[in-house]
Amino acid sequence: MNAEAGATDVTVKAAANAATVKESDRKHVFHSWSAQELIDPLAVAGAEGSYFWDYDGNRYLDFSSALVYTNIGYQHPKVTAAIQEQAAKLCTVAPGFAVDVRSEAARLIAERTPGDLDKIFFTNAGAEAVENAVRMARLHTGRPKVLSAYRSYHGATSTAINLTGDARRFGNDTATAGVVHFWGPFAYRSPFYAANEAEECERALRHLEDTIVFEGPQSIAAIILETVGGAPGVLVHPDGYLAGVRELCDRFGILLILDEVMVGFGRTGTWFAADHWGITPDLLCFAKGITSGYVPLGGVAISAAVAETFARRPYPGGLTYSGHVLACAAAVATVNVMAEEGIVEQSARTGAELLGPGLRAIAERHPSVGEVRGLGTFWALELVRDRATREPLVPYNASGADNAPMAEFGAALKKGGLWPLLAGNRIHVAPPCNISPDDVAKGLAILDEALSVADAHTV
Repeated sequence: MNAEAGATDVTVKAAANAATVKESDRKHVFHSWSAQELIDPLAVAGAEGSYFWDYDGNRYLDFSSALVYTNIGYQHPKVTAAIQEQAAKLCTVAPGFAVDVRSEAARLIAERTPGDLDKIFFTNAGAEAVENAVRMARLHTGRPKVLSAYRSYHGATSTAINLTGDARRFGNDTATAGVVHFWGPFAYRSPFYAANEAEECERALRHLEDTIVFEGPQSIAAIILETVGGAPGVLVHPDGYLAGVRELCDRFGILLILDEVMVGFGRTGTWFAADHWGITPDLLCFAKGITSGYVPLGGVAISAAVAETFARRPYPGGLTYSGHVLACAAAVATVNVMAEEGIVEQSARTGAELLGPGLRAIAERHPSVGEVRGLGTFWALELVRDRATREPLVPYNASGADNAPMAEFGAALKKGGLWPLLAGNRIHVAPPCNISPDDVAKGLAILDEALSVADAHTV
């Protein structure tokens, strides 16, 4: 067989493999957040580092980290080896037993959480972490209500989706979940008509205090906040806001729950985003980056006071796979890799020296970019039709023809070899925390070129 014929055979085989995967997917897989007949999922053949590829050999630089969780990139050899070694030793055991790898995972997490959050309740994912944190808060305080921000996302389970503030709540909202929403600070689109971040912070805290007072502090168990708003657009709270929320919680006997599912484990350049402001919550939710998504794992880090509530009183909650040993093996290996390779510090440098300056330079060249914001390897570009009025490039919760400008922009990015994370009128820039400088430069160049598509829709 000559070389040309061999190459043709490989191409034909790859196309057949892709077709088989796609056909089976379309017949049997029910995808989340989708109208099933209107989607066309890419058939992925493999991944490594900051890249994944399809069966035709098209490689994509992943600026989404899957769903913001491959913090150490795809297929890190030390983590895959740890999973394999654990599988050979012990694949699974019930959560009621003491197991070396589960204990070690809990210890490594507790050593890195702020303050006295030394007890770890393991879940399968972030939404379950939120569910259990809220349950703990209600049981500890004996109060029913939980306050959360409108610009937020906390997961898709029953309580978590009701806590969520964004449009994904609409189709699931029961209006009976004991949730009260409030406006958090967002200076670029201020709900408080603030002139600067300091004023935004002051007015947002006053609004939150008023909400507490008028809802009745004696009825509020907790306030839950994403330490940095993830899905709502990489919203970095102004200095002083989280400290102000902590003070309000302490004054009114309310617990503070920080949702670090998306931003924990190096994403913002610290182990936890709370470290940027020196804040210790009463409960901290984590998932995603703890295993880099290699095996699903989440959890709640619990303060001493909340843990004491259940010292002699059974906690009424549990999960069949709580602290699954394969997931815990992945967690131990991931945390150790991040420590050994300085990945948290690398994330901070990448943000300060490469992504931040690079994205701001790109913004100066493109009228469609209204704002750049972020920390570490977690950034967003707010895309607008008009910089002066700040009209979003597409309307809130847009779909179909209304979302065409963002769809065209996304297609241009993929054509250039960059896989984006698009949400509303924003692109979130969230590559692996250990992305190389060369790949950062490559990704920014593709983004720079594709933004001309968004620019065409500006006034």
